[in-house]
Amino acid sequence: MDSALDNHPLTNTHTKARSLAGNLCVIPRIFWVKMFQSCVIQSYVLSVSQLCCVCVSPEEERRVRANDREYNEKFQYASNCIVTSKYNIITFLPVNLFEQFQEVANTYFLFLLILQLIPQISSLSWFTTIVPLVLVLSITAVKDATDDYFRHKSDNQVNNRQSQVVIHGSLQKEKWMNVRVGDIIKLENNQFVAADLLLLSSSEPHSLCYIETAELDGETNMKVRQSLSVTAELGDPNNLASFDGEVVCEPPNNKLDRFCGLLCWRDCKYPLSNHNMLLRGCVLRNTETCYGLVIFAGPDTKLMQNSGRTKFKRTSIDRLMNTLVLWIFGFMVCMGVILAVGNAVWEREVGSLFQSYLAWDLPVDNFLFSAFLSFWSYVIILNTVVPISLYPVVCLDVGPVRLWYLDNPPPPLKQVEYIFSDKTGTLTQNIMSFSKCSINGHAYGEVIDPLGAQPKRLDFSSFNPLADPDFCYYDNGLLKSVKLGDLHSHEFFRLLSLCHTVMSEEKKEGELMYKAQSPDEGALVTAARNFGFVFRSRTPGTVTVTELGRPVTYTLLAILDFNNIRKRMSVIVRNPEGRIRLYCKGADTLLFERLHPSNHHLMNITTDHLNEYAGDGLRTLALAYRDLSEEQWEEWSERHRQADRATDCREDRLADIYEHIEQDMMLLGATAIEDKLQEGVPETIAILSLANIKIWVLTGDKQETAVNIGYSCKMLTGDMTEVFIISGNTVLSVREELREWPSVGDKQQRPPPPGPPAPRPPSSTTLDSISGEFALVINGHSLAHALEADMEGEFVSTACVCRAVICCRVTPLQKALVVELIKKHKKAVTLAIGDGANDVSMIKTAHIGVGISGQEGIQAVLASDYSFSQFRFLQRLLLVHGRWSYLRMCRFLCYFFYKNFAFTMVHFWFGFFCGFSAQTVYDQYFITLYNIVYTSLPVLAMGIFDQDVPEQRSLEYPKLYEPGQLNLLFNKREFFICITQGIYSSVVLFFIPYAILSHGTQGTGEPLADYQTFAVTTATALVIVVSVQIALDTGYWTAINHFFVWGSVGTFFTIMLAMHSQTLFSIFPNQFHFVGSAQSTLVQPLVWLTIVLTTVICIVPVLAFRFLKLDLKPQLSDTVRYTQLVRQKTRKPAGRCMGGGRLGARGGSRRSGYAFAHQEGFGELITSGKNMRLSSLALANFASRHSSSWIDTLRKKKHSNTHPPQSASGESSPAPSYVSGSAPPLSNSSSLLGGSQDTPLEEGTHTLPIILPQVASGPPTNTPPTLAPAQVPSTDALTPTSVRSPGGDSVGGWNLSLGAVQVRYCHLL
Repeated sequence: MDSALDNHPLTNTHTKARSLAGNLCVIPRIFWVKMFQSCVIQSYVLSVSQLCCVCVSPEEERRVRANDREYNEKFQYASNCIVTSKYNIITFLPVNLFEQFQEVANTYFLFLLILQLIPQISSLSWFTTIVPLVLVLSITAVKDATDDYFRHKSDNQVNNRQSQVVIHGSLQKEKWMNVRVGDIIKLENNQFVAADLLLLSSSEPHSLCYIETAELDGETNMKVRQSLSVTAELGDPNNLASFDGEVVCEPPNNKLDRFCGLLCWRDCKYPLSNHNMLLRGCVLRNTETCYGLVIFAGPDTKLMQNSGRTKFKRTSIDRLMNTLVLWIFGFMVCMGVILAVGNAVWEREVGSLFQSYLAWDLPVDNFLFSAFLSFWSYVIILNTVVPISLYPVVCLDVGPVRLWYLDNPPPPLKQVEYIFSDKTGTLTQNIMSFSKCSINGHAYGEVIDPLGAQPKRLDFSSFNPLADPDFCYYDNGLLKSVKLGDLHSHEFFRLLSLCHTVMSEEKKEGELMYKAQSPDEGALVTAARNFGFVFRSRTPGTVTVTELGRPVTYTLLAILDFNNIRKRMSVIVRNPEGRIRLYCKGADTLLFERLHPSNHHLMNITTDHLNEYAGDGLRTLALAYRDLSEEQWEEWSERHRQADRATDCREDRLADIYEHIEQDMMLLGATAIEDKLQEGVPETIAILSLANIKIWVLTGDKQETAVNIGYSCKMLTGDMTEVFIISGNTVLSVREELREWPSVGDKQQRPPPPGPPAPRPPSSTTLDSISGEFALVINGHSLAHALEADMEGEFVSTACVCRAVICCRVTPLQKALVVELIKKHKKAVTLAIGDGANDVSMIKTAHIGVGISGQEGIQAVLASDYSFSQFRFLQRLLLVHGRWSYLRMCRFLCYFFYKNFAFTMVHFWFGFFCGFSAQTVYDQYFITLYNIVYTSLPVLAMGIFDQDVPEQRSLEYPKLYEPGQLNLLFNKREFFICITQGIYSSVVLFFIPYAILSHGTQGTGEPLADYQTFAVTTATALVIVVSVQIALDTGYWTAINHFFVWGSVGTFFTIMLAMHSQTLFSIFPNQFHFVGSAQSTLVQPLVWLTIVLTTVICIVPVLAFRFLKLDLKPQLSDTVRYTQLVRQKTRKPAGRCMGGGRLGARGGSRRSGYAFAHQEGFGELITSGKNMRLSSLALANFASRHSSSWIDTLRKKKHSNTHPPQSASGESSPAPSYVSGSAPPLSNSSSLLGGSQDTPLEEGTHTLPIILPQVASGPPTNTPPTLAPAQVPSTDALTPTSVRSPGGDSVGGWNLSLGAVQVRYCHLL
């Protein structure tokens, strides 16, 4: 045994170094953030402090001795205790405040508060800053305390779960948090595995156990684990208590499919592999009991190593905000310097004249020191340019699901460019159903009622008492064929009942439960069961079937197992009469090559049926059989035994033997299985694609399964030039496959140079020229190489030009790495959606995480920013609530900067008229309440309820989504426009009242030119102006908007009159200095005339600019609103909604639905007598779709695109003229293909799918043109139509001005 382990990885120094290097990349900064809940495993992260205690130094190898806690504690291994909370009662206040003051904004305003406490500097009371600061800190503290309370609650729930630990020869209940490395745990059926365990023994034969790994890799099919034979007999607690074996293994890592270790026991060494491990997050199934030795606990488990860490999610708006805040701060400093210089000059030239009776306050003794103090005074006064109230509200994502304050808010949903989706449970229901079949040239399953009635579900109970009551089938013709004794139908279902590796459990008579690793196999065996061929049980050498009520036992002679090259499975059985027959099922492309020549006609008919099934998105299999003579069987059996015993090239020898027997078969027919997608998945993907959102599927499932789903949900279509497969197993092969793409582009653009071209990185120009026509499929092994630093750029460049990307067999960590790669290279907003624990890392890494609450628990939901039950709701989340959220946020930011510049810059202008003395214009209470009370509620209402177009139009016109992706509604240009408008308003607000009131008088002849009258007039005008401005900015009015906007104005007058009342002055004479000012000022007609004039001068230019922009350069949303208005006035029905129309069928592309498991089947274990309970069918390689002629196809397609047909007039793609009632052409991107929402109608190069009656010439007709909304198009209907402008070349994004549209509607309006 020792000699056999000389080359074991643990004895190899280089492998140790590689393992250590890999481990070092994983261990640092692991944080526990989510917990177990509701009997499901969740993801955790370890706090930094706990990590420092546990991982003092990186492990090179792990040594674990069973039943010896003292020995294991020397290594300070992590315990199973979960600590996700951040605070306790004592540390909450200091720690939380420390964390909050790490925010620059909070620290800045704390600094201002300290300045305000210095009398020589501040001209404002301290409460003007401390009130908003305390409010913000309190909101955050309450939120943090609430979150931490639930963390404590969840920690207690998980840590106090019970497990059975072998201690001193008996089983004792221990809490999960008390489990330690080296303990032996007893697991029972349907229990979660609490830590990574080495399986020691099991109650099942041959010490097998069955686990479900949905929490790890997303697969709901079961897998088999087996203990070492040397420990299989340790099933008694007394024996386990005396077990003192020592495990030497690799350090903690994130490799779910790999484990390398040695068990040293009784002076022998036994190799350990992943097949011997039970990983945390798995669920024990169909196994009464088993025992395991804890190897990794807590953060060291592979599930936790893959969980990733929570990252602070920022988008372009966040980054832009940081930049703008720095600019504003610099602008404020510049204003302070200007006013300080002004103070120095004024004090030197003018102030010195007042020194005799108005001396400087101590410690000021010269004009320079006065200027220095004046600078800090103006910093305090002008700080409202960046108000603290901006921060809690700017983090308020007023989207459809929840409100986020301060702590890690999700970015606007309007900016998503890439969606990364899981497959199982996210796109699909993970439910396979037998849909259609072809038997001896007859197709079954298509039920069409000429009366249009709903077909009736067949009742199998009267025909077959063993039928599955949940089985649905509607074609009575197939059942009649079985009842009438059709031999082909009987043989068809006999094959399905025999050719599989399903295990059956029958707890009660007639109550069968099938356990299959492949959901396809389960569906096929269930179909055979309902049609009278019931698989009952199996032994290593027999299969028992009930055929039409008669029990029949077949001798199982051989199982020709599935692998990813064969793409088929066969069994050889002997019936009770002694006849030997081989049954085979597999991919039609390979099985048809092995048919007897006499099947040619039947093969053609079956091929037509397969094409039809494939066009419907069904998963197909072909079925065949072959009769064998006794001599053939004996000869082949002997050759098989010799190949099976071979020590070299065993797999190749067996493949040759299998190939020899699987010849000259007779075709029986084909099956079609429906892998049920979730409702609305194809339509949702199509609509999101029209919104310029790219969707990638990242799945742990096998390649063929993922590709089949890609076709079913229309990500992949038959009219694609090629589905490009990257399946290399080495760095060089992957690099070579990636670099085939630029060489293809070169061949399209120019003749190839003489001699072979040297490999080079892909050119972005070349890649862009071939985008949109291909799909990319890459498996996990190739992806591992593609994600390396020197190749990741090539991979991203290649993948991002494909219309669809599918990554198969990927680990949870690889999912996160792919998302991180796109964030790094494309700088795009990403969204990840999944439903299981294996998706948590991806969800955390993406800017926006969406959890599907499905059958795999709520781990993804708890780790996500948003959650719902089905994938189709993503369409509404992004296109409706996402774009509304972005629109609201942008309008909010623009308005917030505008109103604060208009408010603050008045102080700047006033400085030139008050001797630069840092005197404020407004009452200090008005300064305190302006952002908190007077202007906060209207902008909050706009941020919650505002919308530019109705919900239905947002779904009909996906192109409306693009402005967010391009950051068109809030950028540096829009920011400067806002502050320019704010500065303009501040000039008007200061100089108009100043000019009027300086020469104005009251009715009694007394002048109005006093400070308090000016302050009240300016403050009143400011509140009215900003209220009117937000009324103009609001696009959707509700009762709440009206109440907040006009209520805020009323609140201002109410509070101002109260603050200036005699009552408050008599109570607090030192605090309220404006006693009676409001009452005396607001009764003056001249004051109201000044307020009205100021409001008009501030607002009229804004109205004029917006009207001109709407008429000359309308945005896409403006046109959609205008079209909707026209529809309402003409009382025409609303535009066609996004429907559930079926996407174009994919003709001629068939795919096998066979073999869904991650490893090869367990046929060998079944026949060896180890009584396996289920099968494990391996990966079916989809690379056979990759044809060598795809380059020629690409060249032809590129040639046709670059040389479009010319019209008779010599102009390409003229606009067709549609008569009234004719159907418009469908656009391939939206109903309005503008470049962006800000793209003017006269600029850009786009298409316009508008019904234009006689666009080129002729009088307008009575039938108005309509904007064709985006439909869920068929594959063949995605043909955009160019429309020429009546007055020029076809260069406009619309090629038609809004005025022209208005003219054509003039007869109706």
